[in-house]
Amino acid sequence: MPVDYLKTALVTLFVTLDPPGLAPVFVSLTLGMTRVEKREVALRACVIAFAILAAFAFGGRPALEALGVTIPAFRIAGGLLLFYVAFDLLFSLRGERKREIANDAVTVDHIRNIAAFPLAIPLMAGPGAITATMLLAGHAGGDWRALVGLMAVAAAVMLFIFVVYLMAERISRALGVTGNVVLTRMFGLVLAAMAVQFVIDGVGAIGK
Repeated sequence: MPVDYLKTALVTLFVTLDPPGLAPVFVSLTLGMTRVEKREVALRACVIAFAILAAFAFGGRPALEALGVTIPAFRIAGGLLLFYVAFDLLFSLRGERKREIANDAVTVDHIRNIAAFPLAIPLMAGPGAITATMLLAGHAGGDWRALVGLMAVAAAVMLFIFVVYLMAERISRALGVTGNVVLTRMFGLVLAAMAVQFVIDGVGAIGK
């Protein structure tokens, strides 16, 4: 198994997933939750995201082709989902929901829902990460050792993201209420730009 392949996989997945950039949205999405609940959300999100990337690495492209779904269409759909999340963050809709949740008990279903959407998909296992994983799996050329190495790299990146999520609470306390509000708005704007870029990339790739 070439070392260069593993290095390429590590850099590609790390840059695509952007662990530091996920911390602000994790803070925003888990407002009103206890430390134990936040840990559960973080763990579930990482496990779900890893499972999605693994599934697409081994059978993503054939599955999409069988359904008649192209990669550009997948990018556009992911971009629209991201824009929905960004809209909530920008206009405080998500913040209002979280304040309501803070007054009530956080249900198990809510924790599972947040972990699956939007954390696991499309923020972590989004169009970019899924496409990158499928391309890296294709470059493995059927070598099972390379595929195992790719999965090990993906697991390592997910572990790093899990640690980032656990540290996000400390970052939130350091910023305070005002800092968190400003950070949420800034992240919403950046996320909206990312969503638009996904759509642009998807539209631009059509017909190529």
